[in-house]
Amino acid sequence: MTLPRAHGAPVLVARLRQVPEDFFVEEIDAFEADGAGEHLLLTLEKRGLNTAFVARRVAQWAGVPESAIGHAGLKDRHALTRQRFSVQLPGRADPPLEALAFEDAASGEGLRVLQAVRHGRKLPRGALAGNRFILTLREVQGRREMVETRLQALAGRGVPNYFGEQRFGRDGGNLARALAMFAGRRVRREERSLLLSAARSELFNRVLAQRVGQGNWDAGLEGEIWMLDGSRSVFGPEPFDAGLAARLAGFDIHPTAPLWGKGEPRTQGAARELEASVLGDEPAMRLRAGLEAAGLRQERRATRLRPGQLTWQWPDEATLRLGFSLPPGAYATSVLAELGEMHAAPATDHSPE
Repeated sequence: MTLPRAHGAPVLVARLRQVPEDFFVEEIDAFEADGAGEHLLLTLEKRGLNTAFVARRVAQWAGVPESAIGHAGLKDRHALTRQRFSVQLPGRADPPLEALAFEDAASGEGLRVLQAVRHGRKLPRGALAGNRFILTLREVQGRREMVETRLQALAGRGVPNYFGEQRFGRDGGNLARALAMFAGRRVRREERSLLLSAARSELFNRVLAQRVGQGNWDAGLEGEIWMLDGSRSVFGPEPFDAGLAARLAGFDIHPTAPLWGKGEPRTQGAARELEASVLGDEPAMRLRAGLEAAGLRQERRATRLRPGQLTWQWPDEATLRLGFSLPPGAYATSVLAELGEMHAAPATDHSPE
């Protein structure tokens, strides 16, 4: 589906990911390594490689099964990224780091070891504080003053917190595969997780798109469930008063939309009615039923996202370099979409988390 923009018509057209360095992502660590333990915590820089490939390479390098490898999130292949991996090495010395790194001039792919330190536990999924991005847009077409006005608006108001197209696979195929899985098709465990996420993301995006169209994606509806900034904690519904209004304006809390699962949504009133109207058609009902049967429970996700420390530079008249940070699970493409049209290399099926 085409997702509506919150800030108006595009103000630029540009090319992205002409080379991997144009899309630089670095994990923001959630903790410091212990310095001791049976796990080796590796900070790796990868170019033109996805997370799954690197995890397999680390396992082969260490001579351990892939189950001994941990990583906090998934990073795109078409990028230059820095992320941490853990490898369990009980009672073993560290393998030689130089045997892990490589550089392939023909393909442009490469892997570098930036840090290796011991740690007491396997790196779990989601164990990061966010991601930093440096994105280079090339062949930019658009009036500079309009682009900078839009960037100031994004910094001040934020953007709709859509799930990016990466979540839905090539040509959106994950949704069709999810419906086939719900109808009885057997899939591998790792694929099952991706397909459940795609189904949930589709329903969330539908609700958020409706709220963007109505202009209330960053405002409270009657019966709203609120999320505390920087956490997954939610509260409400409760009467909207001056205190909530001040917290909303200060980005201390955000409106939410459903991540579907078993149980009744907590929303009431106008918020509940909007969600029911958007998710009441036959395709949505099939996705809802499949998610409920899979055992997922009702959760919430903020509808609003504000890029942190947003900066921009113009290296030349046709090149724009953006820098910002996002919390875990948020998509840089949601920020870029509010600027304009990006012509990019194809994305992988994975998302930054």
